[in-house]
This record gives sequence, C-alpha cells and structure tokens, in this order.
Amino acid sequence: MTFSAMMRKPSAFLSVAMSIAVLAMLFYVFLRFGVVHEADEGTAAHIFQILMAGQLPIIALFAVKWLPRILRQALEVLALQACAALAAMAPVFYFKL
Repeated sequence: MTFSAMMRKPSAFLSVAMSIAVLAMLFYVFLRFGVVHEADEGTAAHIFQILMAGQLPIIALFAVKWLPRILRQALEVLALQACAALAAMAPVFYFKL
C-alpha cells in the first residue's frame, strides 16, 4: 500500500484534518482579534483543546490497526500526524497563550 492510499483511510487523515482546522482557527482568531492574553479562556481555546485531545484516540486507533500490518507506511503517516499536531501547537507556545 502506498502512502497516498494509506492517507485515504479515515483514521489517517482525520487527525491531520483536525490539526489543519486548529491552525485555520488560530490564524482567523489572530487576524480578527490579534494576540490577546485573557484571564479566562475563550471559545477558541476550548475548541483548540477539544480538537487536539480528540486526535489522540484517532491516532491510537490508527496505530493499533495499521502498525502491525504495514509498518513503514504507518510510521510515515504517524510522523505526518505528529508534525501536523506540533504545527498546530506551535503558535500557542510561541505566543504563550
């Protein structure tokens, strides 16, 4: 199975899509309101937390299902998922939000 065929599996692309959604939301919030340090968490922070935490069971399902079957392609997809999650978290750590 090729990498592109593996990425068509829902357990592979959903976590990447969730990270992209987080990035899009963060850029929208930054463009609309700027970088604001609030005492209370807003809606964007809660959506960030739900999407990032929601990726964990999807990634675990992918790892359990595909690592024993196709190790190399599964590791490539897991690396992509990890990079996407780190890219989504980077603005939060950089701006200390």
